[in-house]
Amino acid sequence: MHLKHLSLLNYKNLESTSFDFDPKINCMVGHNGVGKTNVLDSIYHLAFGKSYFNPITSQNINHDADFFVVDGTFEKNNQDEQILVSAKRGQKKVIKRNQKPYEKVSEHIGFIPAVIISPADRDLIIEGSETRRKFMDGVISQSDNIYLNNLINYSKVVSQRNSLLKYFAANHTFDRETLEVYNLQLNDLGTKLHKKRLEFLDEFVPIFNKRYADITNNQEPVSIQYKSQLSEKSLSQLLEDQLQKDMVLQYTSVGTHKDDLSFEIAGHPIKKFGSQGQQKSFLVALKLAQFDFIKKISGVNPILLLDDIFDKLDEQRVAHIVALVATNQLGQIFISDTHADRTEKVVKESNQTYKIFKL
Repeated sequence: MHLKHLSLLNYKNLESTSFDFDPKINCMVGHNGVGKTNVLDSIYHLAFGKSYFNPITSQNINHDADFFVVDGTFEKNNQDEQILVSAKRGQKKVIKRNQKPYEKVSEHIGFIPAVIISPADRDLIIEGSETRRKFMDGVISQSDNIYLNNLINYSKVVSQRNSLLKYFAANHTFDRETLEVYNLQLNDLGTKLHKKRLEFLDEFVPIFNKRYADITNNQEPVSIQYKSQLSEKSLSQLLEDQLQKDMVLQYTSVGTHKDDLSFEIAGHPIKKFGSQGQQKSFLVALKLAQFDFIKKISGVNPILLLDDIFDKLDEQRVAHIVALVATNQLGQIFISDTHADRTEKVVKESNQTYKIFKL
């Protein structure tokens, strides 16, 4: 699978531009601020129906315009697939496959497998649990639509339960029967999510460990630990135990929406004890493991978007990643960089076809 053609209209700072891509390696080079990252983000948008860097749709429309259009033609399973994402201010975003609109964005997730590696990934280490949960959910959802629907429904029920708790507080009332309806739904959906996350990490962590060892030449042991309140008790019991607390807080304080991943190096949190280089290697290994996992499940090489990759890794390690294209471990790659000469030197060494686009 690869992206053949891309047209952009009013997408962020790119007013009107188009590209015909190489099936192997494509490089966006130019000074900061010219839109290199925005090109990569538009490809991510075609895959996921949203921007990687700014999920607020209206903020991806060029300041001087009322709408944007991202139009891509992919070759998948020996046939062309046109994906179009468009948005107009004040209106709902539209995603079409071969001119036919999707009813829900979730129906599209997984059709165009893609993985992005970006300096923004550092948020996975330094930010709160929600960022790491979203990463885990995103990887699973690309290959499991049932999980994605359970996740969406779980979030809806949490919101409904929270609204009910606020209603109780505002009206000095309590209705056990209505609350129990939400508790039963949360227990059912939360238990399914927890089980799937456990199964996923059993498979994912060994892939990650191998990637990290390859990148660092087995320098130090790393681990990913799954932290969940459901490891100790059922969600129904947790909800019962925390009822008084939830009544005071007016929101649901326990459940799979509180799960987290602990990233560790030599048994210690990498956030506190990992050097900048170790953190970068950890994140790249995490994303390459995501690539491997999706490829294994889907049987397709995901598109790999390397945004400002030289900020994350030295030239030798970037060359190592690009060389994987030659062995067919990787498929189509998009690279953004400020230095055209550096980028061309690395991609030439891969002995693969490539195109360089100067923005």
